[in-house]
Amino acid sequence: MATGSALVVWGGWKGHEPEQVAGLHAAVLREQGFAVEVADTLDAFLDEAKLKRLALIVPLWTMGEIKKEQLKPVLAAVESGVGLAGCHGGMCDAFRLSTEWQFMTGGQWVAHPGNDQVTYAVKLTDRAHVITRGLPDFEVTSEQYYVHVDPANKVLATTRFPTADGPHAANGPVDVPVVWTRLWGQGRVFYSSLGHVEKTARQKEVLEIQTRGMLWAAKRL
Repeated sequence: MATGSALVVWGGWKGHEPEQVAGLHAAVLREQGFAVEVADTLDAFLDEAKLKRLALIVPLWTMGEIKKEQLKPVLAAVESGVGLAGCHGGMCDAFRLSTEWQFMTGGQWVAHPGNDQVTYAVKLTDRAHVITRGLPDFEVTSEQYYVHVDPANKVLATTRFPTADGPHAANGPVDVPVVWTRLWGQGRVFYSSLGHVEKTARQKEVLEIQTRGMLWAAKRL
């Protein structure tokens, strides 16, 4: 029996393999009992009443632009209690011109020093949260996201910079959020900067956190 409905919307820059990652996340949600719709157009956001009947929205759309009539229903749906859960550039490097989207999601990508050839550590900073409980610290070989974040975010995991030379290295070591949760009105918002391409998204630790995050945002965990 379905535990609710989820909408997965993919598109934007193809280098992040949005269609493949969307298929992976849709399959995970179906395994968890969700009725899942997958769309490759931002017009899937136009029907506010339909969005408000969902349990979860999963955006996988790197860069691009979102029109006001597409954005407003998503903002309203999440504010009303619909969950929002995404990863990597598909959520926090989407719609760079939309500060309202960035406000809702809690962060924006600004750099990935070393590009996608960096092996870096992910340190869990809140081991009591249901999303991270019982999980170990781990390493990922992928893009290491440097993000500008909302101080209201509840950070669950971080990564240490710098791991590569660059002008920012002059500032010395700094821990940058990797996984966080936040609230947008009555809605729960989850984000993980992990999941550059399908292979990375399938890594055991990455997929476990993403799965738990989606369930948490949908108020199923």
